[in-house]
Amino acid sequence: MSGQSAALRVSVEEKLGVDKFHVDESYPHIEVDKAADPADIMTLVRACPAGLYKYSEGALTFDYAGCFECGTCRVLSKGKVVSKWSFPKGTFGVEYRFG
Repeated sequence: MSGQSAALRVSVEEKLGVDKFHVDESYPHIEVDKAADPADIMTLVRACPAGLYKYSEGALTFDYAGCFECGTCRVLSKGKVVSKWSFPKGTFGVEYRFG
């Protein structure tokens, strides 16, 4: 690979950094059961591509604000951790930018 090609590489974090999130503070489109089984919670911690699920010292923290709306947590949760999942209301949510 030439030096010029290597200089054009962009990390996933840099690509995602151009996306915009329009958060509806009055309507959380995802709700979680923070008292769920730790093994089920850890599945979501490892799988969420946005890294929104954090589990530390026996407690789950979650913020829907940076959600990619991919549905990974909804599918993997099987109704055990995610108690509600829907797309954000119109004009809210992630706005992917390819620049």
